[in-house]
Amino acid sequence: MSDKLVLVLNCGSSSLKFAVIDALTGDDHISGLAECFGLEDSRIKWKFNGEKSEARLGAFTAHREAVEFIVNKILAAQPELAAKIHAIGHRIVHGGEKFTRSVIINDDVIQGIEDCASLAPLHNPAHLIGIRAAMASFPTLPQVAVFDTAFHQSMPEKAYVYALPYKLYREHGIRRYGMHGTSHLYVSREAAKIMGKDISDTNVICAHLGNGASVTAIKGGKSVDTSMGLTPLEGLVMGTRCGDLDPSIIYHLVKQLGYTLDEVNNLLNKQSGLLGISELTNDCRGIEQGYQDGHKGATLALEIFCYRLAKYIAAYTVPLGRLDAVIFTGGIGENSDLIREKVLNLLGIFNFSVDSELNKAARFGKQGIISKTGSPLAIVIPTNEEWVIAEDAMKLVTA
Repeated sequence: MSDKLVLVLNCGSSSLKFAVIDALTGDDHISGLAECFGLEDSRIKWKFNGEKSEARLGAFTAHREAVEFIVNKILAAQPELAAKIHAIGHRIVHGGEKFTRSVIINDDVIQGIEDCASLAPLHNPAHLIGIRAAMASFPTLPQVAVFDTAFHQSMPEKAYVYALPYKLYREHGIRRYGMHGTSHLYVSREAAKIMGKDISDTNVICAHLGNGASVTAIKGGKSVDTSMGLTPLEGLVMGTRCGDLDPSIIYHLVKQLGYTLDEVNNLLNKQSGLLGISELTNDCRGIEQGYQDGHKGATLALEIFCYRLAKYIAAYTVPLGRLDAVIFTGGIGENSDLIREKVLNLLGIFNFSVDSELNKAARFGKQGIISKTGSPLAIVIPTNEEWVIAEDAMKLVTA
């Protein structure tokens, strides 16, 4: 174990993921999740050197209490480990145009994250609570913000400007920003290593597939286009988000069907996607089981999910010019051999051919090439966003 450890915090609206990461090796010495804040069954689970533990937190627990538990119970029990933590790294979903790279947190940075809260209302406010809680618990350690949107700031204007009156971008920042940047950055670097290429000479399309999902075209190690937009709603079919749709549907829902705007927002973000189509579940494992059982809604949801993803991958060959590999990552991308095979079969025009045995083997944390010899490359790479956050944090505090 090196002495370059970083505590990584990822605060959701009612949860907090955390890990103590070695910034040099990517090893996680402690990892865990505090969840169900504000509910009777609020709890925290963690793993230290492979040993799992769990504790109840209480009905009034929120981010600050969870951070205090991490400090006073978990880290206090491992003083030698805690002494080697040199920084706190925070995952921040939206940094707008203000943040093009990771930064050490100060009052101006906090204000900038607040200014972007309207673009990620479920995420940025929770991140701010986590930052303030961490500052209170670790007053002497530097705090670093790592932004999901920063990786995509390399996109050209033709990729991020919407076909709306330009003044909406100029005056209000309405444009495509993209998300999952740390994941896309990490797996594109790993893909270059697998192919034995320099990242500056690597062109890949990365599909980060989970309850939230996005595709990014990465040329020479830089994002040149991505499927999520102003917010995480645009693009692919997701667990409960609709992805792309005709904007006039919103007008129709309000004017013709009597929905309020809040109801429309809830519909598009929390009732659509795999859940809405299948009328069964937003969990892809349940969708796949339904597909195997012949459930009509689950089958349709799976087909639409794969079809939309394949269309995006095909479209993103345009900005690349040359495609070296398609990468699958995220919870679904890393574990669903069924979805990967369906998507690659839909990309037959590019002569993709799946090796079924390799595809089945590349699951549950295992990476590998899943395409046949002679086929264009398709690779499964488990993401490691926490390592990217730890690396960036350590670089900044030791610069």
